[in-house]
Amino acid sequence: MHALVAFFDPEAERRIVGLLNNLGVEQSHTPRKPHLTYAAATTIGPKVRKELREDLERLWMPDLWLHTLGTFSTTDNVLMLGAVVDAELLAVHSAIHDVLASKVKNPSAYYLPGNWVPHCTLAHGLDDEAMKAAFAAVFPVEPIRAKVREVSIVDTQTGEIDVLKKASTAPR
Repeated sequence: MHALVAFFDPEAERRIVGLLNNLGVEQSHTPRKPHLTYAAATTIGPKVRKELREDLERLWMPDLWLHTLGTFSTTDNVLMLGAVVDAELLAVHSAIHDVLASKVKNPSAYYLPGNWVPHCTLAHGLDDEAMKAAFAAVFPVEPIRAKVREVSIVDTQTGEIDVLKKASTAPR
């Protein structure tokens, strides 16, 4: 599976890792590196990656406010920091999916426009009791301003990262 993700600036990453360390759960239940996922599919091939690189160069990547501690259940429980949804975030998401439309194999419905819940996963695959304990361990959470420092394709099986865009160091 390939995921198109945003990695955060060092300060946001430090704060999220601090939360991860306070959860009291095994590392296998936490992400390798804090991120927000824009899209996922079985395969995001080289031609689509080239198009994404070009498109991302024209896009401004807005800062994210990770503001809401929450949970959702799919096939396994997820503890997450929900991002505040605003017009800029939705515009970037929509632009990304315009490039991906009909060009990737088996896109994940969870990340499609209209279904997407922008978030940073803190833990997944916990049983109900462990989920309650993890939530209690980090509640309440102070909002985290996360600047996007990199947008990449991650192979979720191997961990291989293909950087599509690095954040500009110019002031905004």
